[in-house]
Amino acid sequence: MNVRRRLIPAALASALGLGALTACSSDSAASGNTDKFDVVASFYPMAFLAEQIGGDHANVTSLTEPGQEPHDLEISTKQRAQLEEADAALYLKGLQPAVDEAVGQTGIKTKIDAASLTHLEDHGTGGHTHEGEEGDAEEEEEHARDPHVWLDPVKYAEIAQGVGKAFEKADPDHAADYKKNTEALVKKLNGLNGDFENGLKNTKSKVFFTNHAAFGYLAERYGLTQEAISGIDPESEPSGARVRELQQEAKADGVTTVFYETLVSDKTAKTLARDANLKTDVLDPLEGITDKSRGDDYFQVMESNLKALQAALGAK
Repeated sequence: MNVRRRLIPAALASALGLGALTACSSDSAASGNTDKFDVVASFYPMAFLAEQIGGDHANVTSLTEPGQEPHDLEISTKQRAQLEEADAALYLKGLQPAVDEAVGQTGIKTKIDAASLTHLEDHGTGGHTHEGEEGDAEEEEEHARDPHVWLDPVKYAEIAQGVGKAFEKADPDHAADYKKNTEALVKKLNGLNGDFENGLKNTKSKVFFTNHAAFGYLAERYGLTQEAISGIDPESEPSGARVRELQQEAKADGVTTVFYETLVSDKTAKTLARDANLKTDVLDPLEGITDKSRGDDYFQVMESNLKALQAALGAK
């Protein structure tokens, strides 16, 4: 769709990895030389929204490869070219600093920051830390807010509505379809919210242990308490005091399970579970879909998460 893209010589386009793609591709090395509405998404939850809302009119690519831990993403020269040639960028400011910087430096007309489409909260778990990174007080405050809003279906629906409006404005020829697709997606998210409300309404325990603090919004939405081994950064190591504290909490709150995830090491979670005589299971933060995921898309994995929580919390 982007007129500038059609003027790039074929040889240069090939060198930059700007070859043609099918819609909804997850290949982060290419940028889609198509007549469609080309959207570059930062990682899976953003790509999923773009795919669902864009439908047949959008060509979606993701900067984060399937199986790649999104927090650690670094932007390559090829990916910067991809951003420059896209019609829109969809990202979540505060989750991936490298993406925030790259999007800010591009001349792309439509920049959609999902964090601006809902309210981010500070769940007291600390923000991502990056060695050598400097910023003013406002930037530090932003990084302290929990970015994992897609794990709350209600907040994810709010973001979906904002993305839909942005697509309508950027590609008015297909605005009616974007609006229809957004309404259908929001309806499904509302249904998912209902499943979680009903499924977690009556449980023996309200406390669950996770590998890292990704489930603060989900816990808050459904009256649960998340206790994370690590902070928001999944690679951070817990202190010995924190591990002992969790062992004591497990006994006091009737915790049965330590949840880990598929994209980061499960070593710490399994060690805690062994020492505290607890079970382990997967609670997927949905930062990427791989062959290890318990489902093929957002909705399937979220339903799997619900079943895992019901089992761990003793749902009646």
